[in-house]
Amino acid sequence: MDLDVFVSAHRAEWDRLDALLRRRRRLTGAETDELVALYQRTATHLSLIQSSAPDPQLTGRLSQLVARARSVVTGTRRASWRDVTRFLTRQFPAAVYRARHWWVPTALMSTAVAALLGWWIGTHPEVQSTIAAPSELRELTRPGGQYETYYSSNPAASFAAQVWTNNAWAAALCLILGVFLGLPVIWILFQNMLNLGVGFGLMSSAGRLDTFLGLVLPHGLLELTAVFVAAGTGLRLGWTLIDPGPRTRRVALAEEGRAAIGMAVGLALVLFVSGAIEGFVTPSGLPTWARITIGVAAELAFLAYVYVLGGRAVRAGDTGDVEAAERSATVPTAA
Repeated sequence: MDLDVFVSAHRAEWDRLDALLRRRRRLTGAETDELVALYQRTATHLSLIQSSAPDPQLTGRLSQLVARARSVVTGTRRASWRDVTRFLTRQFPAAVYRARHWWVPTALMSTAVAALLGWWIGTHPEVQSTIAAPSELRELTRPGGQYETYYSSNPAASFAAQVWTNNAWAAALCLILGVFLGLPVIWILFQNMLNLGVGFGLMSSAGRLDTFLGLVLPHGLLELTAVFVAAGTGLRLGWTLIDPGPRTRRVALAEEGRAAIGMAVGLALVLFVSGAIEGFVTPSGLPTWARITIGVAAELAFLAYVYVLGGRAVRAGDTGDVEAAERSATVPTAA
């Protein structure tokens, strides 16, 4: 595309659209029809320039022009309870369901890595000695030691809020940093599995693995699932850079990126639930079996939510992306 020729051919249309948008009086019927037609043509021009001859200054001007025209044509849209309901019952579970081929293997491999690290640490005293001094390890693992008191070290509400913030931030990092070919996601995931493996190994070497599992499983099942979903989605986003499929790389990243942002909001809600369990159920005086039952029930409820509602939404054509009317205008591209 010869950009100068293209601009010369269409500048009058863009200027006319800008003039119509600046009108202070009500537009006539003919002027309204003209504005809609110019808006559609300008959106097409913007898409062509972005895909064939990107120019930052021209793209910025046309983007603003299209955005202003869209707000006039479609009206200002405000979020409503309908949007919240649609997000919770369709968009979020559909996004998680679509990403299952990434996060389920991620969960299985990560759990295997954590178990292997726990076994290695628990069966090799020389490895334990590199973690801390023997007296410090005894303080960590003894009855009433730091592993047990950690969950009741602060008031339940503030502890739950702290846990939720930390986990939501970790999940958001997995989703955001996935665009860097997924490499930072692998590192974040390994750090989480290393921490889990260290606790598993040290408590098992002290003969207190049952206590450790009784403390971790109530909240850990749902919490780790949320982390695995975020990590798997981040890895899929990184793979989109390498293989966007039949879509252009820009369109593919935009679609998957929007779904990932929505997933970050949904996972924050999931992690809020796991944080509440960790703050109020894990350190409670309930029997171990009761605490684990609550954790298993929360995990099964989330999986049912994803596979039932998410599967149904995907089969109905939902991808987890925003509605078509809210997406940027694009034109077909050659395969």
